[in-house]
Amino acid sequence: EVQLVESGGGLVQAGGSLRLSCRASGFTFGDYAIGWFRQGPGTKREAVACISNFDSSTYYSDSVRGRFTISSDNAENTVYLQMDSLKPEDTAVYSCAALKPPIVTANAAMYDYWGQGTQVRYPT
Repeated sequence: EVQLVESGGGLVQAGGSLRLSCRASGFTFGDYAIGWFRQGPGTKREAVACISNFDSSTYYSDSVRGRFTISSDNAENTVYLQMDSLKPEDTAVYSCAALKPPIVTANAAMYDYWGQGTQVRYPT
């Protein structure tokens, strides 16, 4: 059974940091690319960052480039999203998704498997 399980979300402060994890199981990790997507209140789903587990190529959206870093640990079947200099507009549910072949793309429709998501939010 294919599973993608996100963790690491929570409350943040302006300028703070979080590291999200996406642990994969049930498929050959190196044959896939993993993307992080987010959907905030009243917004469309947005691709945040993607990484190919084949050649480590990456994609970042303009809104997070320079603040977020995606990385992959093939031995642990886990992809990380390090989020620094967080802003209120980063509040969203963050989901990871897997795509075969392992090409880097922001097109959510191309991804085969999705996790349930983890919430990142500012305290009200």
